[in-house]
Amino acid sequence: MTSSTISVAELIVWRGMLRAQAQISRRLQADLLAHHDLALASYDVLMHLGEAPGGRLRMNDLADRVLLSRSGLTRLVDRLEREGLVARQSCTSDARGLYAVLTSAGRARLAEAAPTYRQGVREHMLSRLDESDLRTFQHILDKLTAEQVPVRA
Repeated sequence: MTSSTISVAELIVWRGMLRAQAQISRRLQADLLAHHDLALASYDVLMHLGEAPGGRLRMNDLADRVLLSRSGLTRLVDRLEREGLVARQSCTSDARGLYAVLTSAGRARLAEAAPTYRQGVREHMLSRLDESDLRTFQHILDKLTAEQVPVRA
């Protein structure tokens, strides 16, 4: 089998991973919308800003963390800014750079939604895995997210 060929068993695993991720994300989104009128992507932005020093991140760094395109993040931050949850600040060291900054209203909204998010993660994923599953899953995720060094000929 060549490296570009995917077996039926491999394809089943790939599709299963995609289905699980989509299903869990949809459930988390539904929980957050129902209880806090907050989309999962918005929660993700608020969470990353809340974890960042000073509640702020450069827009490029934030886009990498939330797995959105730069333009997708810009539209989302525009919306969060209109809601008063996020503000933009200029970067003093780079006139072209912008920071997204969590406002006090954003911090309060994050604090309200965090228990729902954590409960959803527990209910929709973690409760279905035992300790051995979690260790194995973490090992697999580490392998999948490890930086690959290009091979030079």
